[in-house]
Parts: sequence; structure tokens; C-alpha cells
Amino acid sequence: MGFYSLNPDRIRDLQSPDAGELLARDGGNITSVLAHLTRNNRSRKTRIEEYLAKVVPGVHGVDVKVIGPKETLEFRQQVAGLKDPWRFLAANMSDGTVRALGILVALFQSGNGGGSRVPLVGIEEPELALHPAAAGLRRDGLREASHSTQVIVTSHSGDLLDDEQIDAGSILATYAEGGSTHIAPLDQAGRTALHDRLYTPGELLRMDQLRPDPDSAPARVDKQLRLFDRERA
Repeated sequence: MGFYSLNPDRIRDLQSPDAGELLARDGGNITSVLAHLTRNNRSRKTRIEEYLAKVVPGVHGVDVKVIGPKETLEFRQQVAGLKDPWRFLAANMSDGTVRALGILVALFQSGNGGGSRVPLVGIEEPELALHPAAAGLRRDGLREASHSTQVIVTSHSGDLLDDEQIDAGSILATYAEGGSTHIAPLDQAGRTALHDRLYTPGELLRMDQLRPDPDSAPARVDKQLRLFDRERA
């Protein structure tokens, strides 16, 4: 399983090569994963580049550049007035571009051909550093990747959830109250609104109506758990 809070600075860093079978939590071995995909499942790498070109117009592709014992990313990007794209190292690319690539590699790494399919991918706030206008493309990528691996995302973005095809069964809502955070399926009002196509999940989120069902939330634990201290009898 892979759980991701991607760090643009770590993605830009010069990286030491590894097996490339699983993307690191912060994206710090993305060059190795991309190289592994290039060798073992070229179609997946091409799909990543196709999505990246839509999310970041002008980017034609990305490859791995070897610099001594280290590796970095090299992007091919169109420059106004020039026929052929220029090549830019990751250090010269924006947070939004490198983070978009990290999300796509996390989602599509399961086709790496190494016999080590990632059964579940969790991504924290995929909307960060990306333009809201690209929300639909991010949704498309999440949905396509879910055909080959289970995908879980946490999000505060109404734009990302503005899709009437997202059903109530795909959503767990959270609500903080009295020092506790409740996580549960949607309450009856939310389920009805989505079933009857009255609102999208994004619209409910903006109205603060994307709420967990109180009857489904786990019972409150009043006693603090002690993981490392042995309690005295």
C-alpha cells in the first residue's frame, strides 16, 4: 500500500536510484519509479504524460536524467515562438507541475510490470498547488486509476467533488465536534440529495452539508489510550 503527502522539494531533489517498485510517501524516489515504468510498462508512462500535458499545458513529457550517481526529472516543455520543446530539470519547475506528476505516478504506478501491484493508494489533498480549473482532469485520473487499484483521497476541495457521478457510497464524511472527529458514511439527508441529483458532493461541501451519519460513527472513547506506558493496576 502507498500513502502520499507529496513534497515538491523532495521531488525536485537529486535522488539516489532504487528498485522503483513503490513510490515513497513524499515522492523522494520518483525518478526510480518513473524509470521502472519506462522499462516495464511504457503505456502507463505514456498515460502519465498524457494527463500531465492536460493538467499543465505546454508540457510534452518527462524523463529521467542521470547526473553522476544521482538522478533527477527532465521535463520537455513548449516555449513560445520555438518549434521544438525545451528541456528543463525538475529544479526549474513549479510546485504545481512536480506535484501533479507525483500524484499521477502514485496513481498509475501499479502497472509497473514488476509483479508488485500496489493494492491501495491514499493521497492527501490532491488539490494542493494545482489550479482549480484542472479539477475535472484530476477526477478523471483518480477514476481511471481506480480500475487497477483501490484509491482513497482526503480533500477539502469542492471543485474536486463537483461531479454528479460521485455517489454517496464513495464518500466518508468528517465532522469535528467537542474535541472529537467523526468519520462515517453520509447522513440520510446527504445520501438523499446525491441520489436524487439535487446537489453534487462539492455543492454539499460548500454548504457544510456533507456530514457523517451520527448513527454510523464509532462510539466515543472517553479514556485516552496508552500505547507505550503500562498502566498501573
